Amino acid sequence: MTFWSGKRILLTGGAGFFGTQVVNQLLKNGARPDNIHIPRSKEIDLRIWENCVKVVKDTDIVIHLAAKVGGIGFNQNFPGQLFYDNAIMGIQVIEAARQAGVKKCVIVGTICAYPKFTPVPFKEDDLWNGYPEETNAPYGLAKKMLLVQSQAYRQEYGFNSIYLLPVNLYGPGDNFDPASSHVIPALIKKFTEAKRDKKSSVEVWGTGSASREFLYVEDAARGIVLAAEHYNKPDPVNLGSGAEITIRDLVDLIRDLTGFAGDIHWDTSKPDGQPKRRLDVERAKKEFGFEAQMPFRKGLKKTIQWYQEHSGEVNKPEDPGHHC
Repeated sequence: MTFWSGKRILLTGGAGFFGTQVVNQLLKNGARPDNIHIPRSKEIDLRIWENCVKVVKDTDIVIHLAAKVGGIGFNQNFPGQLFYDNAIMGIQVIEAARQAGVKKCVIVGTICAYPKFTPVPFKEDDLWNGYPEETNAPYGLAKKMLLVQSQAYRQEYGFNSIYLLPVNLYGPGDNFDPASSHVIPALIKKFTEAKRDKKSSVEVWGTGSASREFLYVEDAARGIVLAAEHYNKPDPVNLGSGAEITIRDLVDLIRDLTGFAGDIHWDTSKPDGQPKRRLDVERAKKEFGFEAQMPFRKGLKKTIQWYQEHSGEVNKPEDPGHHC
């Protein structure tokens, strides 16, 4: 018998880039395929209350991954939608789960919830010490409200809801749609196509001075499942690799790995986003034994190889991921 034996699981966002890896990890850890319910956004709109009531029925554990997300440009163009859709989905899923007597909720938030100027490495205790970076604040704050809700429900109702903060994810199967993709898939697509089309240069947003931390999607999925199995406290928990890289160094690395030999043009009129981002990952290690395993260069090579093998396909997952 494992933790997952016989448990009925609702996995919102389970058909997306991140969700499919969480499914794989659940199966690996003993969950039965017919006990994992994945509502598809095309058929079940979680912004509608009745749908949330319907999907949580006869469920033991809810893992809420579903989100509307995108890169800096997407956040600038659709801040209202990003706030409303993410807040209303999460709030209703948690309330419906509470009413239905669900035993545990695992809520996946976002590191966009952190203040713009957070001391590096980001510690969970710094989460409320300022306003998020403006370009993704509506999204970050909408997801952050689910932490408030989780803690309030634990206090008033004894409801076991936990809140995790994964850093930027990447890996095979990522969202490469230029309208909503994030920095790694966007760069891989740009450099791969520039090499194919024999372009002399590639344009990249910003100055390159901002730093980011990235977590391989399989590592992140393992972290989610470990937390579901072992963590039952109100405090939020970071999920990350604990290592950062500047965007300039990331661009150089992806250029090398894709074999592009041209120049880089930095469009400094475009925003950099949050200046620095690296997480303190000690709480996850201490509470449920999570540590990232995939070396960054190796993970990038796997992601580039996947894209080059699938670049002829339109890839617009229902849930592109949880990063900004």
